[in-house]
Amino acid sequence: MEALLYLGCTVPVRNLNYELSARLTAEKLGITFRDHEAFGCCGFPLKSINVFDTLVTSARNLALAAQEGLEICALCNACAGTLTETAHTLDSDPELKAKVNEKLEVIGLRYEKPVRVRNFMRLLWEEVGVEGIKNAVVRPLNDVLLAPHYGCHYLKPSELTEGFDSPHMPRSMSGLIEATGARALDYPSLKECCGGGILGMSEEIANALAAVKLQDVNAAGAHALVLVCPFCNVMYEGQQKKIAKNFGFDLKVPVVYYPQILGLALGMTSEQLGFKLNRVKPSGLLKIVEG
Repeated sequence: MEALLYLGCTVPVRNLNYELSARLTAEKLGITFRDHEAFGCCGFPLKSINVFDTLVTSARNLALAAQEGLEICALCNACAGTLTETAHTLDSDPELKAKVNEKLEVIGLRYEKPVRVRNFMRLLWEEVGVEGIKNAVVRPLNDVLLAPHYGCHYLKPSELTEGFDSPHMPRSMSGLIEATGARALDYPSLKECCGGGILGMSEEIANALAAVKLQDVNAAGAHALVLVCPFCNVMYEGQQKKIAKNFGFDLKVPVVYYPQILGLALGMTSEQLGFKLNRVKPSGLLKIVEG
């Protein structure tokens, strides 16, 4: 299948290992990603300031995708959620859509055709499936213990994800992890927020939220915390050293992206998958897999 790859603002700047591994693994599994040079911000940062401007900013990307006749695959969960919510809002409110289109027409665009938006994990879950990944694995990640982190925008608002997974008892990420041969761990704060949403308002509170999960993952004996959202990475990897210092914790939790794990199981090397860009090196994990 073919989709437009939507990188958002954070991935191209801070998470090249995520983009690299997602492109490589998708290609290996028969998914063709196309780029659109005109894509811009999804509008998420504007939402608390001006909802209408958020809709216009987001609808611009949807209109560009509609011109190509392709759905969008977003690597960022917040981007996927914002674009999906915008599409749902405009498709159900013709009057509001008309007002948004008045703004878009200034730059020669209109949002008319519905555009489907899925995050990377949902695309894998629905288009490849657990069995498809199992069949593609050439190097099972036996003895690897991984802690999944879903994040707030992975499945919420649930009415917009078309029953993809349960926000109360999610299983898709754990299923996709275990398709690689690794073991997906359960732990107390599995469904908790990373704290990134309030980082700009209170770093102390944001770090306190992230600290809970990092401690739980550490206590569970995971070889790594597995993410699929670049802003969650800001908290769990980017803020980890500061969290350990400020709260007096002994922390060194490796943080990886799911397609990096998937790529290892598909036979790719850690160098190909951008592991050198991971700040907290998953040395124990790579020793098990690559020796």
